Amino acid sequence: MREFVLVLVFVGAALLGYKLISDVPSLIHTPLMSGMNALSGITIIGALTTTGLALATGSQLVGFVAIVLAMINVVGGFLVTDRMLRMFKSGRRRKS
Repeated sequence: MREFVLVLVFVGAALLGYKLISDVPSLIHTPLMSGMNALSGITIIGALTTTGLALATGSQLVGFVAIVLAMINVVGGFLVTDRMLRMFKSGRRRKS
């Protein structure tokens, strides 16, 4: 029963997150994404902590996957933010 509730919470959070993100106007999507890098950093710290304290191999594997996915999110967020900031530079300095 507990697993069913956890899966139900996960599915509900995924649907709600998709709905919220799809309603964000493109004008403010990138600044919000750059702000989310801080939260992803907290996710990485939490995943590192729980993976380090995990006793079962399955829990360690899930923790490793969480660390990898959170790192992909942080790196991707910084790349998009850098690209956005380069768009606002003048043409002379853009090439550097």
